[in-house]
Amino acid sequence: MAIFSILALAAPAAFADCAPDRVELRGDWGTARFRVEVVDTPESRARGLMFREDLPRMSGMFFVFENERPRSFWMRNTLIPLDIIYFDATGSWVSVQADAVPLDETPRPSEGPAQYVLEINAGLAEQFGMGPGTELRHPRIDPIIAVWPCSE
Repeated sequence: MAIFSILALAAPAAFADCAPDRVELRGDWGTARFRVEVVDTPESRARGLMFREDLPRMSGMFFVFENERPRSFWMRNTLIPLDIIYFDATGSWVSVQADAVPLDETPRPSEGPAQYVLEINAGLAEQFGMGPGTELRHPRIDPIIAVWPCSE
């Protein structure tokens, strides 16, 4: 019974680092945390960051899809230059479309199957040194397969 009590008390602390309005990234470059708006419906994903005039520096939009497949984004009606970062079902880096130009309708595809997409201000991925090996943590990533589960 005592072991159960200790585990029950420790569980909230283990999950305290993860929050629905935040993503965390780590790699050999270090770590970063972004406040995010989660978009997980067809309507909210279609709108994305369209028509917004600014995005605070350590903020972003986190797109959650039901499955992993090749993804492609564009900048239609998007006024903010962005880095579009693709992650697979485990939260592992797939690729980045850096410095996406506002209002450009050129498709910006992932370089492999992706289930999660993080949009942040253009230039931040390079500034932090993000790239292959970067891992993403968020409560929406299945902890059974996540490379960096919220339970850590």
